[in-house]
Amino acid sequence: MHVSSRTTRRFRKGYRYGDGEVAAAVEPGTLWEQWQVLQACVDADVVIIMQAANTGLTGGSTPFGTGYDRPIVIVNTLRISRVDLIDEGRQVICLPGATLDRLERELRPIGREPHSVIGSSCIGASVTGGVCNNSGGSLVQRGPAYTQLALYARVTAEQRLELVNHLGVDLGESPQEILTRLDAGKYSESDIQVADNAWASDREYQDHVRDISAPTPARFNADPRRHYEVSGSAGKLAVFAVRMDTFPTAPKEQVFYLGVNDPAVLQQIRRDLLSRFRTLPIAGEYMHKDAFHAAQVYGKDLYLFIRGFGTLNVPRAFAAKSWFDGITELLRLGRNISDHLLQAVTRFFPEHLPKRLVDYRNRYTHHLMFRTGGDCITEMRDYLSEHFPSDQGEYLECTEDEGRAAFLNRFAVGGAVVRYRAVHRRTIEDIVALDVALPRDAIDWFETLPPEIEAQIERKIYVGHFLCHVLHQEYLVKKGVDCHALEQKICALLDARGAEYPAEHNVGHLYHAKPALRDFYQTLDPTNQFNPGIGKTSKQRHWQHNEVDNCCVRSKEGDQTSVLG
Repeated sequence: MHVSSRTTRRFRKGYRYGDGEVAAAVEPGTLWEQWQVLQACVDADVVIIMQAANTGLTGGSTPFGTGYDRPIVIVNTLRISRVDLIDEGRQVICLPGATLDRLERELRPIGREPHSVIGSSCIGASVTGGVCNNSGGSLVQRGPAYTQLALYARVTAEQRLELVNHLGVDLGESPQEILTRLDAGKYSESDIQVADNAWASDREYQDHVRDISAPTPARFNADPRRHYEVSGSAGKLAVFAVRMDTFPTAPKEQVFYLGVNDPAVLQQIRRDLLSRFRTLPIAGEYMHKDAFHAAQVYGKDLYLFIRGFGTLNVPRAFAAKSWFDGITELLRLGRNISDHLLQAVTRFFPEHLPKRLVDYRNRYTHHLMFRTGGDCITEMRDYLSEHFPSDQGEYLECTEDEGRAAFLNRFAVGGAVVRYRAVHRRTIEDIVALDVALPRDAIDWFETLPPEIEAQIERKIYVGHFLCHVLHQEYLVKKGVDCHALEQKICALLDARGAEYPAEHNVGHLYHAKPALRDFYQTLDPTNQFNPGIGKTSKQRHWQHNEVDNCCVRSKEGDQTSVLG
């Protein structure tokens, strides 16, 4: 028997893609309850989809269409959200539902930061989700979320649930003892092992990203150098806790905002910074003027909500919106009434972005914003003042409000693309979203599409973590166009450029897992009980071949993706 589809809507329906029938969605309140739920699922031989904030952009934490050979149970961990500071805050232990926003708030009073900051945290992304997806985020100095220290469960080839404690904390022997002690926080500094040989972050990334002569990308999901147990596992394990490094907050920060019309200028800046600067910027974010405008118009309510109520309340707002959409869906009024209402309301609010930023949008095609701290502030100021203003562009040394506005507008882009699709159903077939990692030695970084492809696209939205050469390329496709065929043509162009994809959003159900990544998944989950079908792999027990997974086609409804044989 299946529970009410409206009751489970916010769990089974992905933020952008994914939907499907589920037998149940469960929200355990403790780690021990999570273990008991998993044990019941293993005993009943059902599919288990682990889920935290459900903010993924590739449908990787929800069901995806049909073709499963077992009922599906979603296990949502957001109620289990404690964060423990250890080693005087130099490391943290995060339970599976802990969000980046909560971690930021826990660390701020002691002058430290997590591996990722505002961006994904705007919509409540979890720390564990970032690790499982090798999410890179915007921070140049820190690289993808990565740890070798975790407490997790796996299903063995003999269909037995097994708890693995590689957290580096002595919590006992049995699953019940380990999990109930961690639930209660009953461990001391003496129980925590010094883990010099086990990494809790990517210690090599700064050197890795600086190698601008390398013919491979700095980071991408299929890169085996950062696959380790839960890191990169994409839901193939059930995580109970991760142990992560934290980082000192810069005592002073400064945002610089640059506008140019020639993309070659930005590439030269990137190569100069990575090869010459003693201290790297904290973040280096790219935004095309069309992305700026899309966020300015269609991400305005998200921007204003965060400015007014903070990131803490964004997940609650999304849950309320999902509830409202479920009601209108049930009444057959449509699934996007809330989007139309919110978009209409924002028209009555005055311009929310600082005047100087809007002026740059009007005059320059390519925008680059640098968040700098410490010695990098002087290095950046000297470098930019030496080269600009010129006939190639100019820069701003932002006020505190301008700097905050610039980065918040940049991170409103993702929601703006979804909103645009929702309110332009008559002209938009769907979103084709590509998450691309370019080789570190690539010079011609900005995409030029053939006319026959351009003709099928209404809007292109380009943003990215520019110093890492990671670009998020989103295409709002004209009504009636075959999105899958269009995506294949664009991917062929990317292949010819030596790009890897996805870069940091993981394969979800939109990308094929390359052989090394597929092998990693099979090693972690030999019975294919956790998150089957990920990376367009089999949805069947024991990875049996499943023809239905060979082709992914976005449905004409846009929000929901169907899988067709």
